[in-house]
Amino acid sequence: MAHDPNAQRDETQHTLFICSKCRGASVAAELRQALEPTLPDCFSIRAVSCMAGCDHPVAVGIQSQAKATYLFGGIETAAEIAAIGAFAHQYAGSTTGWTSASERPAPLTNKTLAHLPAMIHAAGKQDAPA
Repeated sequence: MAHDPNAQRDETQHTLFICSKCRGASVAAELRQALEPTLPDCFSIRAVSCMAGCDHPVAVGIQSQAKATYLFGGIETAAEIAAIGAFAHQYAGSTTGWTSASERPAPLTNKTLAHLPAMIHAAGKQDAPA
């Protein structure tokens, strides 16, 4: 994974999920290859067989312990792929993972299918805004 010297160091493991069902494993593999060099070192990538984003392929999820979880759909263009990489850096640098739509990279504005609050809250972390 690419290293960003300006990013906050986060030792927590983060995962980026790519749906491999709707568009197939080869498309998921191509997306993985495009995203891998853009992600912070704390991220791993995992292909999953379905993320229920079938109406909006390709679905991409971002998750980490004690942080909000995101599901994006319709990730296909170079700008959208770059925006996922940029969001991953933003997410890794956040203590809660929570962002409003206006804080996410512009190409993701209409791509957010879901954002869920963290299930487990680390000490000192606040709940997501109402």
